[in-house]
Amino acid sequence: MIDDTLALRVAQRLYDQEGTGRAWGIAILDAREGYASVAMKIRPDMTNGHGTIHGGMIFALADTAFAYACNSRNIATVAQGASIVFLAPAGIGETLIAEAREESVSGRSGVYSVQIRTRDDQRAIAHFHGQSRSIGGAVIELP
Repeated sequence: MIDDTLALRVAQRLYDQEGTGRAWGIAILDAREGYASVAMKIRPDMTNGHGTIHGGMIFALADTAFAYACNSRNIATVAQGASIVFLAPAGIGETLIAEAREESVSGRSGVYSVQIRTRDDQRAIAHFHGQSRSIGGAVIELP
């Protein structure tokens, strides 16, 4: 068991080192060992030709929560695979919440489930399934 403040520090470090989170307005809501939640408000430039959020944006939000959850132990970890099922559309002005939960870890491999819902009515938008692989080393060097 790690100190959950470390998991939040790790998520913040990853966020600070990437350009995508800021560009898309992603906000870290929470991070604990094996868990992370993030939010993103849908803007007009995030939509597809049908006027709903582009699937790639949903995937990116889920992948971000997944990254923060699988790195939460301060061991550098990357995705080795992921899939997503889109369940419902969401539109401009809605805020999506992605919650990543660790299902299992064995050796260097992990399995994570990410639920993507709307903030206001908790409507299920998508389900993401990710597999991780630790590559070693720390995200944050500790004394």
